[in-house]
Amino acid sequence: MTVWDDLTGQDEAIAVMRAAASGRDNVADRGMTHSWLITGPPGSGRSNLAYAFATALLSPGTPDGDRATQRQVEARTHPDLAVLSTERVIISIDEVRALVSSSQFSPSVGRYRVMVIEDADRMTERTSNVLLKALEEPPERTVWILCAPSEADLLPTIRSRVRTVRLKVPSVADVAALIERRDGVDPQTAERAARHAQSHIGMAHRLATNEEARRRREGTLELALGIRTVSDAVLAAASLLEVAGADAKAITEERDAEERESALRSLGVEPGGTIPPALRSQLRQLEEDQKRRATRSLRDGIDRILVDLLSLYRDVMMLQLGSASELVNVELRGRLEALSAHSTPAATLSAMDAIATARERIDGNVAPALALEAMLTTILRGTAARKGTDL
Repeated sequence: MTVWDDLTGQDEAIAVMRAAASGRDNVADRGMTHSWLITGPPGSGRSNLAYAFATALLSPGTPDGDRATQRQVEARTHPDLAVLSTERVIISIDEVRALVSSSQFSPSVGRYRVMVIEDADRMTERTSNVLLKALEEPPERTVWILCAPSEADLLPTIRSRVRTVRLKVPSVADVAALIERRDGVDPQTAERAARHAQSHIGMAHRLATNEEARRRREGTLELALGIRTVSDAVLAAASLLEVAGADAKAITEERDAEERESALRSLGVEPGGTIPPALRSQLRQLEEDQKRRATRSLRDGIDRILVDLLSLYRDVMMLQLGSASELVNVELRGRLEALSAHSTPAATLSAMDAIATARERIDGNVAPALALEAMLTTILRGTAARKGTDL
C-alpha cells in the first residue's frame, strides 16, 4: 500500500509528483521545485494530493510514503509540516505571516520542511503579497504546496513562481470504487452517491455514509419539482434555506462540541465545571471561530443545494437534446422526461443561468433568501412563458 492509493482518477498528476519526490523526473527543468500549485474543481482531491505529496517528501528514502510518516501527516503532527487551512470565508494576513515566519526554520527530521495552504484562493491581494515574498526567496529545503480551484484564482506574480499540477474530474466509476473500498459500502450505494455527488469525492463519501444527507438532497429536488406559483417559489426558497441550515448544523455541531470539550480539557477544566474568568477569553475566541465556520458552512450548504438543482436541469437538457450522457438523477427519469416534454432547451438553459446567477449573488454577500427567491421566481416565469400562461 502506498500514500497514493486513495487518489482516484489522477494518474498523470500522481506520476509528476511521485517522480519529483523521488528525484527522478525525466522532463528537463521540470523536476523538484520549491513551490507547487495544485488546481482542480471542488471534490477532485486537491488537498488529498497535497498531503500525499507532503508525506512522500517527508518520508525517508521512499516516494511512496512510509506508514509512520503518513500517520503524522494525517494528524498534522509531523514536526516538518505546517498547514494553513481555513473554515472561514477569507484567510487572514496574520495567519499567512505566521506561516511564512515558520517556513524559515530548517527541517528537523526530514529532507524538507513542507508548507501547505489549502484554499489559497481565499487570500486577499494584500495577504497574497505577504506569501509572494516567501516564494521569491525561499529557504533551500522549504517546499510550498498551494491548493486552489484554478490558476486564475491567484495573483499572476504568484502563478509565475509555482509549478502547477492540474487535476481533472474523476469518473463516477472511479469515485464509486474508491468509496466502496474505503468506506465499506455496497456497490449500488457507492455508485449512486458518486453519481449524485457528480464525482465530488467528499460529497460522495457523505452521501454514501449519511442517510440524513441523502434525504435532504431528495427533499431539495422534490421542492424544485413542486413549484407551480410565485407563492410556491417564495415558500420553497425559505425551505431550501432551512435545509441548508440543517445540513450545515449537522456538519458543524458535533465538531464544535468536540472542540469545546478538548479546549476545556487542555485548560484543566472538568466537564460541567466553572470556567475561571482568566480563561474565558480563550473560549470566546474559540466560539467566534466556530461562528465564522458556521457562516461558511451555511454558504457551502446553500451552494450544494444549487449544484443539485443544476444537476436537475442539466438532466432535463440532456433529455431535450437526445444526448447519450448518463443522467445524474436517473431515479427521477419519469418526472424529468415529463418536464423536458413541456419545455424547450432555451428555457432550460435560462433556468440554469438563473441558478448560476444566484450562486454569484450569494458569493457577493446578497442575502441568501432574496437570491433564492429571485432564482426560483425567474425559473417559474420561464416555465409560465413557455406554457403561455400567466403567473
